[in-house]
Amino acid sequence: MTSYSDDFLRQILDGTKTIALVGFSNKPDRPSFRVATYLAEQGYRVIPINPGLAGQDFMGETIVADLSSIPKDAGVDMLDVFRRSEFVLPVVEQALAELPGLKTVWLQIGVESEAAAAVAAEKGLAFVQDRCPKIEHARLKG
Repeated sequence: MTSYSDDFLRQILDGTKTIALVGFSNKPDRPSFRVATYLAEQGYRVIPINPGLAGQDFMGETIVADLSSIPKDAGVDMLDVFRRSEFVLPVVEQALAELPGLKTVWLQIGVESEAAAAVAAEKGLAFVQDRCPKIEHARLKG
């Protein structure tokens, strides 16, 4: 697991209001569902992304097909990625093109991409990989 200071993670969590969650599942036993639910319950706006579920509702948010379907004024601060590592770079590149206010790229446990880290760093974004915001939030703020 990659090492990050508690201050760094706390700063991200404190500064985030809206999260685009790529790889959302509407199945309650899936990690992406549990993470999205927890984050929404903590007061974050979670915009779920899954092309197969687009148009359905999750906790008051409409599930969208892809990052380009999120309104530009949605104010997405964080991209949270539930995709296999080899699919991360194109997701991050699309997020950079589609989400003008993006501040953080967060890759879930088991997901890593040095190429995505380099792209994020080049754009001045915070980058976290192989960690879960639900776990870190509960640990740092719970």
